[in-house]
Amino acid sequence: MRAFVEAGEHGDMAWMADSARRGNPLALWNGSRSVIMLGMNYGPAHDPSAVRRERDRAAISVYAQGDDYHDLVKPRLKTLARWLIATAGGDVKVFVDTAALMEKPLAAAAGLGWQGKHTNLVSRTHGSWLFLGAILTTLDLPIDAAEPDHCGNCRACVDACPTAAFPAPYRLDARRCISYLTIEHKGPIPRDLRAAMGNRIYGCDDCLAACPWNKFAQVGREMKLAAREELRRPALAELAQLDDPAFRALFRKSPVKRVGRDRFVRNVLIAIGNSGDTELAGVAERLLDDASPLVRGAAVWVLSRLCGHEEFAALEHTHGARESDADVIGEWVDGRSAA
Repeated sequence: MRAFVEAGEHGDMAWMADSARRGNPLALWNGSRSVIMLGMNYGPAHDPSAVRRERDRAAISVYAQGDDYHDLVKPRLKTLARWLIATAGGDVKVFVDTAALMEKPLAAAAGLGWQGKHTNLVSRTHGSWLFLGAILTTLDLPIDAAEPDHCGNCRACVDACPTAAFPAPYRLDARRCISYLTIEHKGPIPRDLRAAMGNRIYGCDDCLAACPWNKFAQVGREMKLAAREELRRPALAELAQLDDPAFRALFRKSPVKRVGRDRFVRNVLIAIGNSGDTELAGVAERLLDDASPLVRGAAVWVLSRLCGHEEFAALEHTHGARESDADVIGEWVDGRSAA
């Protein structure tokens, strides 16, 4: 973690910079004596890579196609924690991906799986498809055996990454990761990474889906985590037209809502630009006057990809002169040579 932060590979995720606190559960709660790690299976019932071949459709990460896992996992943890107190006494605190706690190495130490070369947890019975939760307790509990690494010479996950986000096995540069770019990154997507994103608009499952241990994975049984039909392969043209109320309504119970409408539409536009479908140029053109400069800049990039030189020049004459945002102006300038 310290090396990850010192190399700047955490990108905009400033909360990771306090590696000393994040690396020690006692810094989170000095009274704790044991960590109970739990996993919930969310194995998909369909091939998550199939939608990537449909260029007019959006690819949303498997975990975000259903209800927000935080809202499901945390109540379950609280139920178990109440039982633990009633049975054995002590005190507890529960966490679901919301605190300075290193869930993956703790889960490996607890025997749930091991951190694969993609840095995510891999289970021999559930593959890569596990949500993690933690219960810290003042009870001094027996320690389970750690799970050894079973990756061997395999590097399928590393080779599957479309943006080469793994400088080496077991090491991730988040700044190149599509999950980071589409969810955590707040500004324009770096130009040299846009084409590799394809139609992935929220997260990416490529390294997870490539893992051979998934042949032992089971389909998740939690209905609330099952993919909603409207989010399995939504049309890019429809998603690009979402205003803020429509975005909030569509993703009301989804983890997607945390990125906000503007970042989401930015991602959708990148996918449209990668589609090669000139019929979608009109969708981007309507967003040239959007209130968000992030959206406007992405729309300019789309048109530089889908329009000819003369058509792009005409659009710049109509819309570009009114722009004052430096990023948007830069997109027009860069787009002239691309169109």
